[in-house]
Amino acid sequence: MNDKEKSSLWLSPNNDIYFGKSEKSKKNFVNLSFKSRSENVALARLLVSAILSERDMTLAELDEIKVAVSEAVSNAIIHGYQNDSEGWVEMSVELSEEQMVIIVHDEGIGIENIEEAMKPHFSKGEERMGLGFAFMNSFMDKVEVASIPLSGTTVTLTKKLS
Repeated sequence: MNDKEKSSLWLSPNNDIYFGKSEKSKKNFVNLSFKSRSENVALARLLVSAILSERDMTLAELDEIKVAVSEAVSNAIIHGYQNDSEGWVEMSVELSEEQMVIIVHDEGIGIENIEEAMKPHFSKGEERMGLGFAFMNSFMDKVEVASIPLSGTTVTLTKKLS
């Protein structure tokens, strides 16, 4: 199956639906679906680590990307699906010479107010610190969030690579 034949459906930041694969050739592209279970956060981190293993990165740089991925996947599980382990999280990782783009998508409850949700310390749960988006913004070059209440959320994380 070639790049043009295989693609995934995603929600863009302006809430349009589009296909996540472009026609441009990528160095590497992986798409993974997994159940919305907390133990699968480690799987998402492992996938990113494996794809980046060919790159000359410091451990600190790799750890920052893994933290951002952990936060995006955890948000999908905890907030999107409200810890219901029967949901599905889709994660794609696109690696080119210039950058890595990670897309985490859920079909959970969505986010009513993205701007408010992205503020540091915002959380609807008292036991949560509300720093997930703050970490993502701190460690990645670009963070885009698209969401439709009751339909799901897509988080796109972009990191420029040297």
